[in-house]
Amino acid sequence: MDFEYSTKTKELMARVTAFMDAHVYPNEDALAEQLDAGATRWKALPLLEELKAEARGQGLWNLFLPESQYGAGLTNLEYAPLCEIMGRSPFGPEVFNCSAPDTGNMEVLVRYGSAEHRKQWLEPLLAGEIRSCFAMTEPAVASSDATNIRSSIVRDGDEYVVNGTKWWTSGAGDPRAKIAIFMGKTDPSGPKYLQQSMILVPIDAPGVTVKRMLHVFGYDDAPHGHGEVEFKDVRVPASSILLGEGRGFEIAQGRLGPGRIHHCMRTIGIAERALETMCKRAISRVAFGRTLAEMGITKQNVAQSRMEIEQARLLTLKAASMMDRVGNKAARSEIAQIKVIAPQMALRVIDRAIQLHGGMGVCQDTFLAKAYSGIRTLRLADGPDEVHQDQIGRLEIRKYAKQS
Repeated sequence: MDFEYSTKTKELMARVTAFMDAHVYPNEDALAEQLDAGATRWKALPLLEELKAEARGQGLWNLFLPESQYGAGLTNLEYAPLCEIMGRSPFGPEVFNCSAPDTGNMEVLVRYGSAEHRKQWLEPLLAGEIRSCFAMTEPAVASSDATNIRSSIVRDGDEYVVNGTKWWTSGAGDPRAKIAIFMGKTDPSGPKYLQQSMILVPIDAPGVTVKRMLHVFGYDDAPHGHGEVEFKDVRVPASSILLGEGRGFEIAQGRLGPGRIHHCMRTIGIAERALETMCKRAISRVAFGRTLAEMGITKQNVAQSRMEIEQARLLTLKAASMMDRVGNKAARSEIAQIKVIAPQMALRVIDRAIQLHGGMGVCQDTFLAKAYSGIRTLRLADGPDEVHQDQIGRLEIRKYAKQS
């Protein structure tokens, strides 16, 4: 399969790379210092807002949206290398208004929102003026099986009443977060996959309470964060329902396909940066009278990392290409495959880089420790590995069952 990028993509790759090199990487330490500034941790970072304004001024904005009337008009395959470049830094995606969960939520509003929804919520999200949350996972049930979800969305005249407790609601700690897409049951006794619906709930609506912010291996991920959020008798207009009652699973499948592969694209970038860091460390560090680069085990680890990254990148690109050519449903096995493979690959590469850095690798002096925690979490986000592997296996066996 030919993955030669278009002239437009090559030009954008060069521009995004130049912006990252000139603005994001030189400012990573300054951004980290702003994050460590005590009371300001849960506020927008002024420097990051400056970088966003500059990126938008250069037209490097909303690159993830295939729909040309809203985004850059790129296909998934064209966006993949740009997403990889952004993913090299934890600040990269937001600089270009391409960070989760906003990307998935904007895609939902583009595909399934009404004109009113798009006016009220999509436009300020596209402009980077606000941020958003996706409230699906619940602490009381195994939410990897979304039919378990207990939250309720009950019609009451011209309103819906929303009740439930969600957690790992990413972005809940950000003061810029203004809207949540909430998944709950509108018809608990209906057909299994028609019980759920999605509805738009303003974060400042009466009855919405952020109970606590969850830490990921000790990191609070401020100012974005991941919250446990209570929705208690929250009333929203009936027009807030997305697509109609019972359409929640349909929307979830449309949302999670692109979201999963965007994670994988960014993961390739993180792995590439870890490998680069490993090589530079190997060249500069001396132990037992020679550089680490001269040691056989180092060369083996570097070679293994390079091979694994290339394999994962090719599968990511294949999945993206299939999404463009035959649609997300037909590409669901490839999407599931790379969702399993990419985080596992990146964890191995980052782990090798940490090992080569010794004590420095596990502290704040490099990006590696934080990257490891984030990628380990990705093996659970958007469905754990086991769920994806079960789907891959079923789809594979089904091919031969049909032949029989």
